[in-house]
Amino acid sequence: MTQDHTTGPDAAPENPAPWRPSRTVAVVLAGGTGTRLGLGIPKQLLKIAGKPIIEHTLAVFEAAPEIDEIIVLMATGHVDDARQIVDKAGFRKVTKVIEGGDTRNATTRIALDAVGEGDCNILFHDAVRPLVSNRIVRECVNALWTYSAVDVAIPSADTIIQVDEDDCITDIPVRSSLRRGQTPQAFRSGTIREAYRRAEGDPNFAATDDCGVVLRYLPGTPIKVIDGSDENIKVTHPVDVHLADKLFQLAAAQAPRLADHRSYREELTGRTIVIFGGSYGIGHDLAELARGFGAQVFPFSRSSTGTHVERPEDVEAALKTAFEATGRIDHVVVTAGILEKGALTEMDEETMDRVLQVNFVGPVIVARQALPYLQQTRGQLLLYTSSSYTRGRARYALYSSTKAALVNLTQALADEWAELGVRVNCVNPERTATPMRTRAFGEEPEHTLLSAEAVAQASLDVLISALTGQVIDVRRAPGEAPPAVPAQATPAEAGAAAAAVG
Repeated sequence: MTQDHTTGPDAAPENPAPWRPSRTVAVVLAGGTGTRLGLGIPKQLLKIAGKPIIEHTLAVFEAAPEIDEIIVLMATGHVDDARQIVDKAGFRKVTKVIEGGDTRNATTRIALDAVGEGDCNILFHDAVRPLVSNRIVRECVNALWTYSAVDVAIPSADTIIQVDEDDCITDIPVRSSLRRGQTPQAFRSGTIREAYRRAEGDPNFAATDDCGVVLRYLPGTPIKVIDGSDENIKVTHPVDVHLADKLFQLAAAQAPRLADHRSYREELTGRTIVIFGGSYGIGHDLAELARGFGAQVFPFSRSSTGTHVERPEDVEAALKTAFEATGRIDHVVVTAGILEKGALTEMDEETMDRVLQVNFVGPVIVARQALPYLQQTRGQLLLYTSSSYTRGRARYALYSSTKAALVNLTQALADEWAELGVRVNCVNPERTATPMRTRAFGEEPEHTLLSAEAVAQASLDVLISALTGQVIDVRRAPGEAPPAVPAQATPAEAGAAAAAVG
């Protein structure tokens, strides 16, 4: 279907009145039944990355500052399921959870009635596109200041063919002009209402999406297309479930950075941070940085305090020391790790046991012992992985596999502890200049490595953020200097903070 852009009665006036929407409403369309997935429940209720798909989707719009209200159109017989998810997650922007229609177009009509009268922005989004980005939502809303209809699409990487009823090719459109449609689709409320009003008088009305309704019944209305993303997939077929789950696992968040030293000091003064592996490398730099901003820091390690993370009694004693000194523990960080190179079959049992114990069993022990303290402060556990977690590396198989395990541990514990108010995150730095890396790989060109100080700064940003269940990449472009660290406390201030620790 093509759109006629000739001037006609539907075309916008040369000087239209400024658009002044009263609010922006996200309508999440969750009417699918999961037939193609072979499920007994609607696909939007299927769990991915520990949560129902619809919960992931709603969380994006809940967090988007551009969205004022969310309305959910749910599959018949499952409205109560959706309401329970909304209540449990505490989504405050969701104002209505109602039953959808038999078709996409019928559901849109119900949604328009639910939105009510008055000028507003409306975004229609498939509930089973849980990986929609904040960027896409923002650009859709921003585009409505200029256009009255907005679509989201990505270029087609495949050649598209048109076939007849015998599955024989009849045409091959030019790929450069083709796009693959996604959602959200965004509209000024008057535009989408008028398109559906006109469609009511057409006995042959049928459309697969709402932009198609505008295209057909308001042919003089330009429909702006903004760039979607490859990750914004629709969970429709069984393979999509596995793809979405993996994309969630690999998704990397970014912690917001504060503006200056004073902001960091306001956040960290009076907080207690326990660091296992704090004698050198990232742990040491994080301890120094946090102290400079007024935190009370307790670093423990095998070399400096004789603390072994794989020994429950050592971890218990370390946490008790920090708690008795300050009366609280806000953050527990585990940077301790061992990187032993060599073929697995050539590694002796003692080395294998040490790598597994320190790299995985240790963080598990720390997590179990730290929970009661972190629950009191609604604090955070911070773990560390490496880029090798996405694919095991030859000659350090145990190291890379334990780092993959820590990512899974992070995501699982974040889900388990959400109701307790305890956050769990995992930092994934690129190759970093640390003593452990130098011992394993020897001297490497300095410009190819990230500094431990830069990773420490990113770690601090994660600790004071509201993130949970996230893998936070710390990267720098080739040739780019490490991220600047906000102004440190003066030596006098740092000394005063250290003295307060005792």
